[in-house]
Amino acid sequence: MHANFHDRTAATFPGDATAATQPAAELPRPSRDRLQITMSPYYGRPDFAALLNGPPRRLDRVSIADLLRNGFVYPPHSIYEDVKVVTSGFNPSHDMHGQPEFHYGFRDINKSCEPRRDGLDWVGEYHRLLCGALARSCQDIASPWLLQSGGKDSTPLAIAASEVRPETTCITYLGGREEDEVASASFVARKLGLRHETLTCDPARAYDRYLGIVPRMPLLTADFALLSYVDLVTEISMAAGDGVIDGMGSDSYFGLSVDRTHRMLSNLARGWKLPAFLSTLPIVERNFPLCYVLSTLQMERIERTFPGSRFTDNEVDELFGGGAHARSISARSHQRLELYRDELASAKSVDEWFAIAMSVSGSAGGFAKGLLSSSALSMQPAYPFCDSELRDWVYREVPRDLLVDPITRANKVLVRDHIATRFEQLPYVSRKGSFRFDLRGLARSRFEHVHAYAREVRDVLPGAIDWLERNRSRLDNKYHASKFYLLAVVMPWIAHHGRGGRAGAGDSAC
Repeated sequence: MHANFHDRTAATFPGDATAATQPAAELPRPSRDRLQITMSPYYGRPDFAALLNGPPRRLDRVSIADLLRNGFVYPPHSIYEDVKVVTSGFNPSHDMHGQPEFHYGFRDINKSCEPRRDGLDWVGEYHRLLCGALARSCQDIASPWLLQSGGKDSTPLAIAASEVRPETTCITYLGGREEDEVASASFVARKLGLRHETLTCDPARAYDRYLGIVPRMPLLTADFALLSYVDLVTEISMAAGDGVIDGMGSDSYFGLSVDRTHRMLSNLARGWKLPAFLSTLPIVERNFPLCYVLSTLQMERIERTFPGSRFTDNEVDELFGGGAHARSISARSHQRLELYRDELASAKSVDEWFAIAMSVSGSAGGFAKGLLSSSALSMQPAYPFCDSELRDWVYREVPRDLLVDPITRANKVLVRDHIATRFEQLPYVSRKGSFRFDLRGLARSRFEHVHAYAREVRDVLPGAIDWLERNRSRLDNKYHASKFYLLAVVMPWIAHHGRGGRAGAGDSAC
């Protein structure tokens, strides 16, 4: 069995699947073929046909623990024992089932050291390359839609689209009261002559749409923007769009400028084992900041760079039943960090360390949400910022003071200058937001549905029912609602794919 990757064929490797932690009768028999899928927009578009059309495969329970602990599966692992993925930082020609090596592709040492030279039109060249990147990434798309926040990633794409794909429709997601991007995004689209649409978050609708595509999702991530993304892509599909332009991909080669808050939180991560009852104390259980700090103290430093609130190690072990066979699950998830230790230790600055750490979650969570959602809805994903000609020029040629300002520490200086050729300062450029989702609204509207899935997958996560019942009254706290979100995403996928595609009780409950 092979997984094609454009014109290349990703190697597959024969051999027996990894030993299971549960009796074989609980899950489908593992495939004899080990599969390797190249899954990064930096390398091209992945092909999941071998997974969707192949035989049932055995779930990897440590990968389920990854999802509950961090919201994604640590690469090169996947939700299946005998399927590995090649994401950014790994070599597609290497055997991910053997001894894979991780090397961050955009280290500071290889960036241009040349000072800015007068007379060169850096903004003009960036614009030319960006237009080319967008045109190439959308060449197979008849009706492109741009995911537009109105910020410094999507605004340059809107500028380029107005020239090379003026039929592009922009769509902005209004996920919560904290957001201010709709006004900015609408203004950008209107001035550029692009059509603009807004989709307001309805957590029940988004979740139902997710359940509708679960049978066609080849792999699993629990990224905290997954349900927002599914909601958007489904809306685009219903409007006859056939492709999604996503602004991810440029942070790595432009470089990060880490703010004081993120540095402080990372330094608070201690990997301590704290009693579970602390987050349920009367003074704490409804206080999000206190819960967040307690959770941070129990994380590894790298894991605090990953977004969102997640289950602690003790909670993960309890979700798996808390018996002898479950007590090692979270520890085995921790062990997967060893693959990244040397690269992290070699970072020459705090900013570079953060860039390496965030690339891990970005590859396995951020990119995966788009690739898997698009695949399930037969949409074409487009990532112009991952275009090799554009990224290599920025990484190798652009002076460093056009990447990160050495005085103000503002990042993407060249991008800001590019935006300034068309617009004055945009409010969302200075105050960054994200794909937010109404986590508490999801818990209020779909608790019984998720509880039904907990019953369906109790052979895999026997402690999920007890966690849901014990914490139902606490789900108005975003900290606990975030954990509910993880269960809400993970359990339906297990219920369907963990039994070779048989529909479960959770499906009928919807």
